[in-house]
Amino acid sequence: MKKFFVYVSLFAALPLAAQVGPGAANDQGGLTRQQGEQILQELRQIRQLLERQQAKPAQAQEEAPTKAKIKDLTGVSMLGSKTAPLTIVEFTDYQCPFCQRFHMTAFTELKKAYIDTGKVRFFSKDMPLDFHPNAMRAAMAARCAGDQGKFWELRDTMGANPNSLDMEHIVNFAADLKLDTAALRACIDGGKYKESVQVDVLEAMKLGANGTPTFIVGKSVGNGVDGELVVGAMPFQMFDAKLKELTR
Repeated sequence: MKKFFVYVSLFAALPLAAQVGPGAANDQGGLTRQQGEQILQELRQIRQLLERQQAKPAQAQEEAPTKAKIKDLTGVSMLGSKTAPLTIVEFTDYQCPFCQRFHMTAFTELKKAYIDTGKVRFFSKDMPLDFHPNAMRAAMAARCAGDQGKFWELRDTMGANPNSLDMEHIVNFAADLKLDTAALRACIDGGKYKESVQVDVLEAMKLGANGTPTFIVGKSVGNGVDGELVVGAMPFQMFDAKLKELTR
């Protein structure tokens, strides 16, 4: 697929990068120097990709929230209660530092306040970006781990380690989780879930996703969701406000 995605909304990405200087520390949850360098590298790639695209009208940058709906999420890995009134669907890229930031900050609070309490069901879909060489492998690995009942465990481990997603690291993660590593490796190498991951990417494109992580936040409608797109590693407070608005 030749289409590239804008990694995150620039209004979200630039402030993060600006926080990091040559000697920045991470004593209180801020970005480390390494994370800052990763983000700056991603922004340089974004700029290069944007320069290859045709210029678009300036007003396109201030569009109204994009409505999004998925009719059937049957078979998609889920956390929470099936009968939860609200739904969040994430399209993720395991090699994405912004996805890592979401899962190590906002997701922890979302799980505690909404998912574990039965208010929200959280679905995981894949959106490996073309310029992340290990993202497709990681997406397939998580699904292969699901065959052994360890989807979320491997997903969490890989999501916390976006720079360690070569095959050997993934196999080592799997071994630590007591997975059958030979079966996992065979599943990944055989491409069992490659087509399924590509279907997710096409779905994300149709919905209008233009970066990772991308979410649909909305009301549960049967086995689906009816809501709007949220793009970027937004803080818990933003998700909290949207979810509360949906319950009014």
